[in-house]
Amino acid sequence: MGRSARAAAADTLEVDGRRLTIRNLDRVVFPRTGTTKGELLEYYIRVGPVMLEHLRERQLHMHRYPEGVDGPRFWQKACPEHRPDWVPVVPVWSRDKQADIEYCVVNELATLLWAVNLGSIELHTALHRRDDLHRPTVLAFDLDPGEGVGLAECCEVALELRDLFEGAGGLLSLAKTSGSKGLQVYVPLNSETTYGVTKPLSRKVAELLEATRSTAVVSRMARALRKGRVLVDWSQNTEHKSMVCAYSVRAKQRPTVSTPVTWDEVEAVAGGADPHRLVFEMSDVLERIDEHADVFEPVLSARQDLSIDVVEQPGDVGRLDV
Repeated sequence: MGRSARAAAADTLEVDGRRLTIRNLDRVVFPRTGTTKGELLEYYIRVGPVMLEHLRERQLHMHRYPEGVDGPRFWQKACPEHRPDWVPVVPVWSRDKQADIEYCVVNELATLLWAVNLGSIELHTALHRRDDLHRPTVLAFDLDPGEGVGLAECCEVALELRDLFEGAGGLLSLAKTSGSKGLQVYVPLNSETTYGVTKPLSRKVAELLEATRSTAVVSRMARALRKGRVLVDWSQNTEHKSMVCAYSVRAKQRPTVSTPVTWDEVEAVAGGADPHRLVFEMSDVLERIDEHADVFEPVLSARQDLSIDVVEQPGDVGRLDV
């Protein structure tokens, strides 16, 4: 186990003074690779110091696979009632339930491992912190390839997004893989911007890209429209949804990870390099962190205001204006 977690008894793990009951460490959770629950926990112990910065103070949407990726699965919003008393929660009003849902909040390694031990292979978080449910810290786009296209085409669209925001007053954006088929682009905010601004703006940006490249990009979710195109999913920009956290493992056939990447890496794949360059598993990610630290850190620290408009021009050429 890592330096901040050690075995205290046969079924007990001591983590920074917290004690967790951990069983079935030899259970295979990724049958194709033989990856065990113990190896998954070890990854989260090692990636924890970096990943926790992206989890901290955010409501957790749990995607649970208690028996591994080939077993039953379910989404869970409400933090389990049997949680330890040191696991913080945040109440969020549900219009459907007409009551608060108490979400788990992962602020320390013990809570992270507790959630993973429950079968939460994937960790998804809101785009806001719990102290302000209506103020996202980022503007986010999920680029999802339809049938017939793949990661290379997602990289091309990601570069267009980067250039749009760079042209709008030099706004910084960053990319990470989804850990599945696509790519995600985040524009750091960390300002007073609300979802009332980011949601309609993200939709307009997606529609602008669709207008300028209608054969390659779609902004609408309908499956019938997505063949041969990249969906620019803007709909995550709301307080009710979540996105997979940076450095989270995904519950796929192999333990791939949602991994921050550099724009140089994105450009290389868009330019014809092997898209598998942007497919990373747990050991790859740990090596990248050792070498480059957290290249996604600016999403936490860069402060940017969204004082921009989407301008449509003749000939379906558009831009973002400050």
